[in-house]
Amino acid sequence: MTIDRRFLVLGAPFILGACTTRREELAIETPRFDPYYVAMYGEVQGEPHPVPAIDLSQVDQRFWRREVPYRGRENPGTIVVDPTSRYAYLVMENGRAMRYGVGVGKEEGFNLTGIASIGRKAVWPRWTPTQDMIRREPDRYGPVAGGLPGGPENPLGPRALYLYRGNRDTLYRLHGTTEPWTIGTQVSSGCIRFLNQDIIDLYGRVPVGATAIVLPSGESVTS
Repeated sequence: MTIDRRFLVLGAPFILGACTTRREELAIETPRFDPYYVAMYGEVQGEPHPVPAIDLSQVDQRFWRREVPYRGRENPGTIVVDPTSRYAYLVMENGRAMRYGVGVGKEEGFNLTGIASIGRKAVWPRWTPTQDMIRREPDRYGPVAGGLPGGPENPLGPRALYLYRGNRDTLYRLHGTTEPWTIGTQVSSGCIRFLNQDIIDLYGRVPVGATAIVLPSGESVTS
């Protein structure tokens, strides 16, 4: 069979155009996620301020909430934060734990380590930068030194769990975030940040007085 050269010349734009269109279609195709996780990280209803759905393409799926085996010796109800692996665990019965992805301190010295307790819980908490934060970054934190009320622009998000030792506030918190893409990274000034849907979940599972353990750098939970 002989192919007319004129057909190749005249038909080339249509052939190339079809290929180009296909590539464009592939490039803009929306990623498909498990409906279970889409629902888990969907918009939260019934809140006094908006809690929008998480764009799951911004968060590595390793850091999505899931129940996992747990071989530690901590009692059920204990929160174990593993900054090295960027996870927090809520120990459950029968060798299980709920695991959450977290963002941790920018530097090792920023992280609290050791045993603390949940001394207070707050819904849509007020946020005030610490004096250390203001001293390190005065241009960023100086203008909000008086604090911010709870709301969608507040960096603590919709919930906060306050870490205490004895009756003293350590100034470290487990809280939500306005920057979900930072989960799984070293980003904070020492507090442990969760996806907003995850901190709401954890908040509902633990009472004031629960034990929280933050592992030192280099130690990690095997789950």
